[in-house]
Amino acid sequence: MTLSTKLTSLTLAGLAAVFMAAPAMAQTPTGQWSNSFTLEGEAKYGLDYSHFDYVNVDAPKGGTVRLGDLGGFDTFNPILPKGETAGGIGLVYETLLTPSADELNTYYGLVAEALQIAPDFSAVTFRIDPDARWHDGEPVTAEDVVWSFNKLIEVNPDRTQYYANITSAEVTAPGEVTFGFDQTDNRELPLILGQLHVLPQHWWEGEDANGKPRNIAESTLEPPMGSGPYHLASFDPGRTITYERVEDYWGEDHPTNVGQNNFDTYKIEYFLDLTVMFEAFKGDQFDWWSENQASRWATAYDFPAVTDGRIIKELFPQDYASSGLMVGFIMNLRRDKFADPLVREALNYAFDFEELSNTMFYGQYERIDSFFFGLPFKSSGLPEGEELEVLESVRDLVPETVFTTPYVNPVSGDPAALRANLRTALDLFTQAGYRLEGNRLLGADGTPFTLEILLNGPTIEPVAQNLVTNLAQIGVVANIRTVDSPQFINRARSFDYDMIYNGWVQSYSPGNEQRFFFGSSTAEQQGAQNYAGLADPGVDALIEKLIVADDRETQEAVTKALDRVVLAHHFVIPSYTLRMLRAARWDRFSRPEELPEFSSGFPALWWWDPDKAARTGGATGQ
Repeated sequence: MTLSTKLTSLTLAGLAAVFMAAPAMAQTPTGQWSNSFTLEGEAKYGLDYSHFDYVNVDAPKGGTVRLGDLGGFDTFNPILPKGETAGGIGLVYETLLTPSADELNTYYGLVAEALQIAPDFSAVTFRIDPDARWHDGEPVTAEDVVWSFNKLIEVNPDRTQYYANITSAEVTAPGEVTFGFDQTDNRELPLILGQLHVLPQHWWEGEDANGKPRNIAESTLEPPMGSGPYHLASFDPGRTITYERVEDYWGEDHPTNVGQNNFDTYKIEYFLDLTVMFEAFKGDQFDWWSENQASRWATAYDFPAVTDGRIIKELFPQDYASSGLMVGFIMNLRRDKFADPLVREALNYAFDFEELSNTMFYGQYERIDSFFFGLPFKSSGLPEGEELEVLESVRDLVPETVFTTPYVNPVSGDPAALRANLRTALDLFTQAGYRLEGNRLLGADGTPFTLEILLNGPTIEPVAQNLVTNLAQIGVVANIRTVDSPQFINRARSFDYDMIYNGWVQSYSPGNEQRFFFGSSTAEQQGAQNYAGLADPGVDALIEKLIVADDRETQEAVTKALDRVVLAHHFVIPSYTLRMLRAARWDRFSRPEELPEFSSGFPALWWWDPDKAARTGGATGQ
């Protein structure tokens, strides 16, 4: 449903049953105004709700939360497809609708107080909340929404594709904006549009402090104006950002905001090196650390602040309960060397996850074997029932193996098993026309098979080295290229790599975003998340069936079929995941007694606790 450029490591116990029981894709009534939109049965909160159940309505306001981030930033413009947008910019801008954290795929009015969906889902109208205000006191208007949408698709080709089925955006009544669609059964489009960030047209079309006209199509480090709970107070380019709570924020008492946005100050400190960043956390330079290394989580928290309780380690399954994941080494099908599926399949046999699990991962991870890993859409066994019917409808367009051979990852873990897998890999290369001469794998024309693995920082280097070392045993020369975040982002956007470590986060309502991930229309569209360059008519056909699926059973069947077909193309060497957040924090904060089902809520639901802070020492609440 949503697009994300960041990956997360992903207890769905009980969720699948709830999800499977939902009989229809959308229960939000059409042809009448509603304050919510849901794809999962009925919305939990009615017209007269005053706050979400999971918040502390008496949470005190005050204090500071300090976060760390890796890399840097070079723009405050939130819609450009290039550059590194500043972290936390979502604190400044708001969307038409906003999600609750104790429901799946359910959004409530924010900038838009209500929406009305056409009976045939050919259009949606949003009615802007008359109380919504920009930070300069001007009202947020329907014209702002139209302008924001038009500028977004004008300057960002990524979103042009994402919004491909939206044919019009216009003000149709005072305070109302209507979006028209080119198809009638795409039930996800109203929700996609509800996620639109609204920008202030009058500000962007005005002049800066130097009298220079602003340009939404250009990068800028001028602090932006928004309508959200925070404004950007100060910054040091590429290094630090400070946001401050807006005292006269229009949405302070809005039901979606009660008990949230409790910190007066929100600071982000940037680091260029992950090891340095961890040392900075240990040294109390920021408050919250999200751990991404199993070995560090297992061995590196024996310093005094942890042993005496000033730093707390905790696991949060909530942050991964509503999403699935595929992450791994992705081959660039735009390169001729990966044209043969036998070659692509062969490369997976050289990855020894079990060895890594034994020696590096402390048994914390499980290996991914689906593009919807962690969701009830994961394919398994052989297709049957409605899934089989879906696949039969595109039989001439998909690999025959989807009907005969379930996808499984090779298993190694000991020398004998690895040798057997490498023999299989070499056999697949041989079937593809390669031959092993000495210590080199050569193509029919005598060209050695080589590849470069592009990484964003050093974290995955030991994992990639496992693949490199094993490939060398069958004559494949693989090299690791580690770059900083700006270079990685630029090369990823321009598809300048042989193989990249990256992936896709999937929602409980897969649909339109699958075009952006795997559709032919995005295979050559720079900036798209079609990292592999997949352009396949069978995949395209399944994506279109998924988008117009009109009940939950059909959506599940089509998604499983899509998963099965995409896996059969073997363009990813799947890696691994932990389906919970490992976090460490300086003990200066309190939170609601019961966290919502689908989020740890930090920092939005948490608040500064002066008693804890006094015991912890160090940073102050100012």
